[in-house]
Amino acid sequence: MGPTRSHNFVIPSQLDRITSVIESIASDMVTHGYGEKVQFAVRLALEEAISNAIRHGNKGDPKKTVGIDYDVDPQRIIITVCDQGPGFKPDTVPDPTLEENLTRPCGRGVMLMKAYMDEVSFNQQAMPSP
Repeated sequence: MGPTRSHNFVIPSQLDRITSVIESIASDMVTHGYGEKVQFAVRLALEEAISNAIRHGNKGDPKKTVGIDYDVDPQRIIITVCDQGPGFKPDTVPDPTLEENLTRPCGRGVMLMKAYMDEVSFNQQAMPSP
């Protein structure tokens, strides 16, 4: 199982860069004995977090970057995703379970992250560049 595995990535705001980050974390989860259910949950939540950082935080600007830091050990997985956007107020996201939002093709990322992770928090102010 071994000691904590830590890594940080700084990627451009390009959706095709997400997979390599997820695969790195997934590899470390396997090393520490995490099962398929946990791996699925982390993959899903992380893909949502990074894609939201790219699409909403950085507005898809390829000149901006997204920073991803993670620590994986046998007891826990901690992941931080930072974009160069102005901050985020999660209470402004429409409730995806309301009838008027059920057929929308987007808007479920925050709900999915909260459903699959033990803890999710957001910074409501701009962060320094990663």
